[in-house]
Amino acid sequence: MSEATPPPEDTPAPGLEESLRQVGDAGKATLDSARDTGRALRRLVSADLAMARSAFGRGLAWAGIAVVFGASSWLLLTGAIIALLQRLGLSWFESLLFTALASVAVTGLAVWRVTYFFDHTGLHATRRQLSRLGLFDEDGGHDEEAPR
Repeated sequence: MSEATPPPEDTPAPGLEESLRQVGDAGKATLDSARDTGRALRRLVSADLAMARSAFGRGLAWAGIAVVFGASSWLLLTGAIIALLQRLGLSWFESLLFTALASVAVTGLAVWRVTYFFDHTGLHATRRQLSRLGLFDEDGGHDEEAPR
C-alpha cells in the first residue's frame, strides 16, 4: 500500500463516488491483511502442535526407558554389585548405600530428560502470538478487584 499523501493545493477534493471507492479499497485491503494474518496464525498453531506432539512422544519414550531401566535390569545389576562389594570386604550398609546412590543418579537423569521434552508441549510460540494479538492472557485475565 502507498502512504497517504495530501493532494496538491490546486487539485479539487475527490467526489463522493471516488471517496467511497477509496474507502472500499481500504476495507478490502484490511480484510486481505486480516485473512493473511489468520492464515499465518493457523500455520503457526499447526507447527506448534506438531512440535508439541513430537516432544510428547519423545518424553513418553524417555519415561518408558526410565521405567524399564529402573524396574528390570537395574534390580539384577544392583544385586550383582552388592554381591561384588560384599566380596571386596564392604559391609552390607556400604554396599546398599553405593548402589542406592547410583540408582538415584540414573533416576535424576531420566527425570531431567522427561522434564526437558515435556516443556516443549506448552505451545509457547502460539501463546506469544495470541498474547500479542490480545486474544490470550498469560496471567489469567483476572481483575484486581472482584465485582461485588
